[in-house]
Amino acid sequence: MSRKSLGRALISLTSLVTAVGPYRADWNETHVHNPAWPPHAKFHNGQTMSLGLALGATSLWQLWRRPSTREGLDAGAVLASLYWLTQISALAYPGSKAVDPPGTKKFPQAKVAFPALAVTTLGYALERRRLARTGNGN
Repeated sequence: MSRKSLGRALISLTSLVTAVGPYRADWNETHVHNPAWPPHAKFHNGQTMSLGLALGATSLWQLWRRPSTREGLDAGAVLASLYWLTQISALAYPGSKAVDPPGTKKFPQAKVAFPALAVTTLGYALERRRLARTGNGN
């Protein structure tokens, strides 16, 4: 991999996890195929999975379209981060928990959410520096 694209590649990694991760985590008997879930809960789960796919795909498009610009980088990094930021913020809603009973873990999603945000931050910093050196950093 070219060193000049390392920042975008790191953000792209988060974008791919954002697009595919919800399907890997939720397309099973605990979520999509859970007979105990009412249809409206499944609707919101589907909405969340589709949102992850849309955010990830749009982030990749912003990051890799030509020419590479600061605006594309900013948009790509924000889009790659939104899914994870909103997942963390969901814990603040009344009665919200990260797992259903009988699960006892507090926030198992943290093992993906926080590293995804850290990788995006690192990628953003590296790509900002690269863009500044090439004169595209505004």
